[in-house]
Amino acid sequence: MSEERFTIPIGPQHPALKEPGHFTFTVDGEIVTGASVRLGYVHRGIEKAVESRNWVQNLYLLERICGICSHIHATAYCLGVEKLAAVIAPPRAQAIRVLVAELERIHSHLLWLGVAAHQAGFDTLFMYSWRDRETVMDVLEQLTGNRVNYSANILGGVKFDVNQQITEAILRGLDFLEARTHHYLEIVSGDHIFLQRTRGVGIMTQAQAEQMGVTGPTARASGVCRDLRLDAPYAAYSQYPPQVVVETGGDLEARFIVRLKELFETYRLIRTLLTNLPEGELKARMPRRIGAGETVSRVEAPRGELFYFIKSSGGDQPTRIKVRTPTLSNMASVTQLAAGHHLADMPMLLTGIDPCFSCNDRLTTVQTSGESAIWTWEKLRQYGIAYYREKT
Repeated sequence: MSEERFTIPIGPQHPALKEPGHFTFTVDGEIVTGASVRLGYVHRGIEKAVESRNWVQNLYLLERICGICSHIHATAYCLGVEKLAAVIAPPRAQAIRVLVAELERIHSHLLWLGVAAHQAGFDTLFMYSWRDRETVMDVLEQLTGNRVNYSANILGGVKFDVNQQITEAILRGLDFLEARTHHYLEIVSGDHIFLQRTRGVGIMTQAQAEQMGVTGPTARASGVCRDLRLDAPYAAYSQYPPQVVVETGGDLEARFIVRLKELFETYRLIRTLLTNLPEGELKARMPRRIGAGETVSRVEAPRGELFYFIKSSGGDQPTRIKVRTPTLSNMASVTQLAAGHHLADMPMLLTGIDPCFSCNDRLTTVQTSGESAIWTWEKLRQYGIAYYREKT
């Protein structure tokens, strides 16, 4: 008698997913025996669009890859373009870039805490953490005028300065958030019901994390001591180095603890930066046309390593920009670790890597009649016209 196998789809539209993605799990009863993922449902063609816009216009387009970590995308882009142009932003501008990046890290981690708590059925923690997240969003709005896409960066520096009023508002917000983070850390490491959903679930060893190329807090929760802010400092991180937070448990509980302890380190770093903020200009002069060349810029986004490949043929528009986000490398761990766990653990296992599908989805594959070839832009355009003509 052959073994009967059941396949459970989750997505692309599903209550457990805040963005569209399609996961397929094979199960034996309630135990998952295999998993696969298909992404690409929120592909917006950003990487192609940048090729028809100038260097300044692309800054505002690329920071809209993600609404949660928009500043770090803009920072990675600016660092790459400035390197091609042989321009160095002033020290004060570099420090303000770090300030906004760390405020954004607070925003991202608190947002993730609420989403993860919701997936665990802990809606009280979800509501409280998102309420407290408003504190840092209000600070970012006071500093930059925006709550989502901050537009703090410009090529060669930053737009906004930090005055005494803003400094005091940031410090007040940090005092409040630090007390709340202590409370949240006690909950995620001590609440028995919550620990049933996290302790011992999705264990990933250090060797597995290294093999799968996992990055960011997900890797540091498995004992991988890697943080680009310290390993390859950019902006002003060489003057304001962070202390890397590492846990060795490798399970969902460790991933919660790492992110919450990182918040304490972020509070410390911001206070140090505001106390020692250098004086000077906010921007350096940038040429309108960038010389031919190519470069890679690497930064530590809230979810892990983000890098930009930027190529210029000489002119006021890029030839190619390729973005690799941490979600792409971290997603492999979900499918690899799923086997052996209960189906009910899958939403939490996915949430544990803090995925961002909008960050990740900038490429899609078109397969027709077994054809395998590189399509030109014109061929893809004609295919689209013919496809929708048939539909109508």
